[in-house]
Amino acid sequence: MSIKKNNDGLAEVLRALQQEEVIAYPTEAVFGLGCDPDSEKAVNALLALKQRPWQKGLILIAASYEQLKPYVDDSALSDLQRETIFSCWPGPVTWVIPARVDTPHWLTGDFDSLAVRVSDHPLVQQLCLQYGKPVVSTSANLSGLEPCRTEEEVRTQFGPSLPVLLGKVGGRLKPSEIRDALTGKQFRQG
Repeated sequence: MSIKKNNDGLAEVLRALQQEEVIAYPTEAVFGLGCDPDSEKAVNALLALKQRPWQKGLILIAASYEQLKPYVDDSALSDLQRETIFSCWPGPVTWVIPARVDTPHWLTGDFDSLAVRVSDHPLVQQLCLQYGKPVVSTSANLSGLEPCRTEEEVRTQFGPSLPVLLGKVGGRLKPSEIRDALTGKQFRQG
């Protein structure tokens, strides 16, 4: 795969995000489906495509903690909690942090918290830096099917028209670990 082709893929997915469309992109373990977190239209399209109820809430993936601050209540975290979170980032640990009161319900679902991660995947970093904010992240798979690990699998499950950021997933075999930022409790093993 040439670098130009990869850059063309980035331009295509950035345009799609700006037009409130759903995209697919490689993460640490599997391809993710994503969209602009501030667009209710885009999130609803993602939920419909994924066949996922909005009540479950979603994950935001970002290039830095600064990109996540508009969505999480940083003041709810102690210095020690922040230190614990930052010791895992960038990396494959998703933290559930209290959400800001103005964080859209289409992101938090039935919760007053939000699951967030600063990824160490170079293409996710590039995507979020170029877009200037986090993107929604949920595994790219239809209900009942295995998560996609290649562009070909994404095309097979979702068709040829879904914009895909070309690249390889990282070497992880399991999705990210999910932990509660306030208690340290593990919700999903990574």
